[in-house]
Amino acid sequence: MSDKKKILVVEDEMSVALMMTFLLARAGCDVTTAHNGKNAMELATSCKFDLIMLEVDLPDINGFEICRELKQRHISYRTPIIFLTGRPHEEERQRAFELGAVDYLEKPFEMSDFISRIAPYAQKL
Repeated sequence: MSDKKKILVVEDEMSVALMMTFLLARAGCDVTTAHNGKNAMELATSCKFDLIMLEVDLPDINGFEICRELKQRHISYRTPIIFLTGRPHEEERQRAFELGAVDYLEKPFEMSDFISRIAPYAQKL
């Protein structure tokens, strides 16, 4: 059985998803990606992840709604969630933490900032 940390990246921008996947895999993580909310919900409720990186603005379901739903489900209610967004609004940051997020990362982000935020959840950082 693998001891790699399992991370779900929920990001609809392909270039951002690829960059995050590369960095996480390099850090020793087992990465799964979802490019929309429906797929993210299916994955998060059928498999246990050590961390979910969740975009706020998805094409089908808002990331806040996904977080709310996941925090109510037994398999994922304790899974740490880090929100990703291109909208740096203080109200949304506050909402993310009220919903149970452990962090809120604004895009575009520096690689060093990304790495420091995921370090507690990765193997080799």
